[in-house]
Amino acid sequence: MTGLLVSGGLLVFAVVVVFFLMGLRVCNEYERSVVFFLGRYAGIKGPGLYWIVPFLQWQRKVDTRTMTVDVERQETITKDSVTIKVNAVLWFSIFDPEKAILSVNNYYTATYQVALTSLRNIIGQHVLDEVLKERDKINVALQEIVDKATDPWGIKVEMVEMKDVEIPESMQRAMAQEAQAMREKRARIIKAEAEQESSVKLAQASRMIAENPMALELRRMQMITEVGAEQNTTTIVVLPSDFVSAAEAFASRFGAKPKE
Repeated sequence: MTGLLVSGGLLVFAVVVVFFLMGLRVCNEYERSVVFFLGRYAGIKGPGLYWIVPFLQWQRKVDTRTMTVDVERQETITKDSVTIKVNAVLWFSIFDPEKAILSVNNYYTATYQVALTSLRNIIGQHVLDEVLKERDKINVALQEIVDKATDPWGIKVEMVEMKDVEIPESMQRAMAQEAQAMREKRARIIKAEAEQESSVKLAQASRMIAENPMALELRRMQMITEVGAEQNTTTIVVLPSDFVSAAEAFASRFGAKPKE
C-alpha cells in the first residue's frame, strides 16, 4: 500500500513538473508576447522567462524592432499628367503589441498597403518638377500620412523615402533640351553682363584719357611693345597725336584735306 502511495505521489509530481514545464516560455529582448486566456486578451508577457497556463492560454509574439518594407515599383500619374514609375522604402516599428494583434488582422500587410496607396495619392498631388526636386518634403508628408493611418494599430512609421523615380524617355529628352536651353541662357546673360561691365570700364578709361592726353601716348607706346613681343613680321609705327594734330592744322592752313 505504501508503495502504491509513493508511486502515485511520484506520478503526480511528474505530471505537475511536466505541466509546469509545458507552460514555460521565453521572449527575447526585442520581442513581446500577447497572451490570450480562453480566447480573451490576458496581457503582455516578456521579455525574458515567463509562464502561461498550458492548454488554457496561448500567445502570439511580435517583434518590436524597426522593420524595413520595400514598396514595389508602381506606375502613377503626376498632377501635370505625366506618367512615372516610383518605388519607396518604409521603416516602421510596433510600439503597442496589443493593438498590433487585436486591431488589425495582419499589421505588416496592412502597413504595406497603406504606404502603397498613400504613395500613389501623394504623387498625384504634385507636378513632376516637385517630385524630382522636393523629395524631402514629399517624404515627410508621406510619412505623416502613413503614420496617422497606422497609429490605431500600434504602428509607428519612422521614415518613408522615395527610392527611384523613372520618367518616360520622351520626357527625359524634353528635360535635357530644357536644361541645355537654360545653360545657354545663363551663358548669354553672363556674356552680356561682361560686355556691360567692359563698356563701363572703357567709358571710365576714355574720360581719364580725355582729362590727361599723355595717358593716350603711354598706351600707344605700350601697344608697340606688345606688338613687338609677338615676333610679327609687320612693324606698326604709331605717331603721337600731337604730330597728327600739327599735320591737320598745316593741311587746313594751305587748303588741303588730309587723306583718310
